[in-house]
Amino acid sequence: MKVLVPVKRVVDYNVKVRVKSDGTGVDIANVKMSMNPFDEIAVEEAVRLKEKGVVTEVIAVSCGVTQCQETLRTAMAIGADRAILVETDAELQPLAVAKLLKALVDKEQPQLVVLGKQAIDDDCNQTGQMLAALTGMPQGTFASKVEVADGKVAVTREVDGGLETVSLSLPAVVTTDLRLNEPRYVTLPNIMKAKKKQLDIVKPADLGVDVTPRIKTLKVEEPAKRGAGVKVPDVATLVNKLKNEAKVI
Repeated sequence: MKVLVPVKRVVDYNVKVRVKSDGTGVDIANVKMSMNPFDEIAVEEAVRLKEKGVVTEVIAVSCGVTQCQETLRTAMAIGADRAILVETDAELQPLAVAKLLKALVDKEQPQLVVLGKQAIDDDCNQTGQMLAALTGMPQGTFASKVEVADGKVAVTREVDGGLETVSLSLPAVVTTDLRLNEPRYVTLPNIMKAKKKQLDIVKPADLGVDVTPRIKTLKVEEPAKRGAGVKVPDVATLVNKLKNEAKVI
């Protein structure tokens, strides 16, 4: 059984994001980059399924600039067997990524695609759902537990009312939530082994996919700074301020 795990290179979650002075986007010059945390959980889950003997091969995939190779090496250090980089300098939007992944799914024929529910840079939460729609695969989103058996995958997913368990026929698409697992610490020997693992590089044109952006970003700006809070002496003053200043009642 083969598992495809898409991973994204994003600004590290510990970094305070800065907007470029001209408002064209986020400043990533000299900024620490890392694997999207939700995708790291996806890699960990795929590797755990392999360790259980359910999966035979884990393939990590990333779409983007040359530096994404570092992210793929991290995925292989966690336990992925090989990696594929779809190299492009174009601004990749969720639909373009989903189309690239569909082309790779058609080529590799994995029984399971496991990816993070969203990226922490754009927070789109769209790629997994779009991929499922393009491939016609069943999908289990926001997974907090994944069990594979008898040609099906049982996905316990987090919904507003609690937990919901769905049974999907393979092949299927699963997107991971925070509570699915805790990714392992990557050791130095595994980092060295990852350098020797296979990493293939292809272009979007090789897959027959047009990645031209369909949405144009007009301006990026930081949210307005919040005003300082005030203390009120009594309930009457509070109600007065809510009514006349905040105008919320």
